Amino acid sequence: MLLSIAAGLTTIALKLAAWRLTGSTGLLSDALESFVNLAAALLGLVVVRWATRPPDEQHMYGHEKAEYFAAGVEGGLIVVAAASITVVAIQRLIHPVQLEDVGIGLAVAALASLVNLLVGLTLVRAGRQSRSITIEADGRHLLTDVWTSVGVIAGVAVVALTGWERLDPLIALAVAANIVVTGVKLVRRSGGGLMDRALSESERAALDAALEPYRARGVAFHAIRNRQAGRRSFVSMHVLVPGRWTVQSGHELLEQVEADVRRALPSSTVFTHIEPLEDQVSYDDTALDRIEPRP
Repeated sequence: MLLSIAAGLTTIALKLAAWRLTGSTGLLSDALESFVNLAAALLGLVVVRWATRPPDEQHMYGHEKAEYFAAGVEGGLIVVAAASITVVAIQRLIHPVQLEDVGIGLAVAALASLVNLLVGLTLVRAGRQSRSITIEADGRHLLTDVWTSVGVIAGVAVVALTGWERLDPLIALAVAANIVVTGVKLVRRSGGGLMDRALSESERAALDAALEPYRARGVAFHAIRNRQAGRRSFVSMHVLVPGRWTVQSGHELLEQVEADVRRALPSSTVFTHIEPLEDQVSYDDTALDRIEPRP
């Protein structure tokens, strides 16, 4: 996140310089988005530090969900930036301005895009390794910014070649629309996390694969539930074994099951509950809200 902050400051300076050199609304819109990148990185630094704090008496399941707030705020900031870009672009569309020093300006903007590309790839890789939605989202936002910048640079070059000044604000409006889509995706992802969304299909497949060897031995599982909370996964399940087993045998099996699930799903917390295979009450206890046992 410190790297992202440094990249934000660098690209803001470069893109503002490119805008001042050319007077391009498209390049100004690109610079305004970099302010959002910087704000998101500053917020992300605070949130990541908070999310990695250990559980305490008031937050016994940890603080990982704080990352979803950062993603939601970043999405909101993107939408605000898009609104600002739209206002400036409409004004320039009504009153077009001829561009100046396009060659130097585009070179400076291209350098800023290269910085975002390198930092964005680094953040996405780090976010995946640490299972941090905040770091990965920040990296993906920077990569989106790169494609936006490429479009702006190409558009400004076309304006310089054709002399059609109104194309410049039209490019800025396209940039605004593009980043709104990014912002909405971030807000939706944030909301999904706060609503305890289930693990991805690939992670659920890994969970099933970890349990399959036990099913082959006659052990059954039900009431399997999972959710994602930032970089941590939570898995709970009921494990059904023969009723004649001793407490020690059941305990040893659960230890093995939990260890295998944790290996399949790194950074996961696993809860298990043992039940006898032969008791019908075991099969009544599968819903989220436990029902009363049969008389």
